[in-house]
Amino acid sequence: MWKLLLASLLLAMPALAQENPSAYEALRVVGTQLDRQMVGRIISVTGVDGDPQPRRWKVLVGDRRASGGVREITVEDNRIKSQRVPNQSVTGSTDGATINTARLNLDSTGAYSVAAHTAETSHVTFSLVSYTLRTDERGNPVWIVTLEDRARRPVGTIHIKAADGRVSRVEGMYQGRNMEQIEQDPGEGDTAEVASEDDPEDNIVKRHIKRLYRKTKEDARRIFLKSKRSFKDFVARW
Repeated sequence: MWKLLLASLLLAMPALAQENPSAYEALRVVGTQLDRQMVGRIISVTGVDGDPQPRRWKVLVGDRRASGGVREITVEDNRIKSQRVPNQSVTGSTDGATINTARLNLDSTGAYSVAAHTAETSHVTFSLVSYTLRTDERGNPVWIVTLEDRARRPVGTIHIKAADGRVSRVEGMYQGRNMEQIEQDPGEGDTAEVASEDDPEDNIVKRHIKRLYRKTKEDARRIFLKSKRSFKDFVARW
């Protein structure tokens, strides 16, 4: 009897181990079940309540035929769940907001790895994860990963460049120090200037935060190299 039970458990393990689809996989559903050309007009990809990946992804696509020039496609369980015109249109030109998928080298699974490691380093615990993939002010694709507690309250947000895995901004983390933001210059000499000269004790704390931030960037780079996933290569296998 116990052998039969063990065999049943082993057969059930693959199904139990299955995770919700990643953002790339949701985009594959859009491309294969609707129109492959839509993948070249992606404006944003969002998912909430991930554990670690969300069950449902919402993909905003530029569509000149739609009112407001955009269409929202919901992907759930590897199929198109719904399509609609969103209540709010994209601010400005959809061309400027369109993601250059040739620069996508980080799937939502890799973004989660970077965010989870950052949370561990800064002693932040979380239960759920929300994702947004969009362009930043320079037109570069960026992952915005928000970590939440069981009550769905945000406990930290990490901005990760989807092209090279660099962490460009961290909010609400680092040993409970609820900073408005820690932001870096996107140039070669990236820094996180958060210290002032007024309060020596405050300076010590902020220097410690800066060290943690630098470590976060270094660790993120290593994680990116292990998690790197070219969307261009991913599309080529459809």
